[in-house]
Amino acid sequence: MRFSEIPGQQQVKQVLLGSVRRNHVAHAQLFRGAEGSATLALALAYAAFLNCEARTPEADDSCGRCASCQKIDKLIHPDLNFILPITTTKAVTKDAVSSKFAAEWREFVLQNPYQGLNDWMQHIGAENKQGNISKEESVNLLRLVSLKAFEARFKLVIIWLPELMHPSAANAVLKLLEEPPPATIFLLVSNAPEQLLPTIISRVQPVVVRAVPEPELTTWLRDVQHVPEVKARQLAQLTEGNIGAALAAQASGQEEHDYFALFVSWMRTCYANKVADMLEKCDEFQKLGRENQKEFLQYALTLMRKVLLFGLDAQLVPHLPQQEQGFVKGFSPFVTPRNASQLAEELNEAHYHVERNANPRMVFLDVSLRVAELLRL
Repeated sequence: MRFSEIPGQQQVKQVLLGSVRRNHVAHAQLFRGAEGSATLALALAYAAFLNCEARTPEADDSCGRCASCQKIDKLIHPDLNFILPITTTKAVTKDAVSSKFAAEWREFVLQNPYQGLNDWMQHIGAENKQGNISKEESVNLLRLVSLKAFEARFKLVIIWLPELMHPSAANAVLKLLEEPPPATIFLLVSNAPEQLLPTIISRVQPVVVRAVPEPELTTWLRDVQHVPEVKARQLAQLTEGNIGAALAAQASGQEEHDYFALFVSWMRTCYANKVADMLEKCDEFQKLGRENQKEFLQYALTLMRKVLLFGLDAQLVPHLPQQEQGFVKGFSPFVTPRNASQLAEELNEAHYHVERNANPRMVFLDVSLRVAELLRL
């Protein structure tokens, strides 16, 4: 994994690169961000950079060609170790520890490093079981770090979702953070750091990973994932810059639709309060199919929020696509704090009913009439 392969996060990347250049690499770092963010991807890119054999003082990424980079890219480097939430499965019926799932983990991460816990549980065939980092893992962890690095500068231990550690495992990690072994770096990758022991939080250097700005995610989806530009822009907006959610939505294989054009014409119809035109929009909505109907309503909710923020202060929506600026500016006087919460409630309720297989035509007509009324408040 290269830093250059990860969209956005320029500030975080520079902080990580700077720590290596200044030789101020903290022995324990906490990559914190929402599920689907670039936390794990950044940790892997950082691991590759730390142990890159061709790294120069001016380098801004790992080389990707040396033996260390190639092994880390394949997740088979002997000095790159993972601690993961796991559970017993049909393949591993007892004594479940991370090392027994190494092959599955490699396949999972190399396929997509932006996936979440539920994706991982499904991947290992855990069915409805909940995964955790068991107390047995603490023994393996202590044994692991007692050994010197085999061939790299640093022994790296990536703990994915440490908030799921059993108390015994958490205490073992705490002890290691208090008395770190030489040339060993712990990279904790968390979606819920508030669930960690305060004593662990106090001993790690935070690396905050935020959502990717929509224009950058749109460009990455278009150029790297080869998503058509209209769809890429919609995915970036729908997921509010969450890479994992955007990739999951793209993988669903839904037909491409221009939601922006549909939303604009729908709002104009609602404001004009023309019931005959609303009925035509209902037919158009019904033809989308249930998953696209849900996606459109989510898109409408996201864009409605942008309209409200723009009306309050245009600086609150700094990355608004050029093709949307005119409409958002013109529509903003009609979405205000006076009616915004009610509009959001109506869209959420429509999404809820569509999700539960209500008649989409009736749902859309109902929400159209309500939106028409609210826009004229």
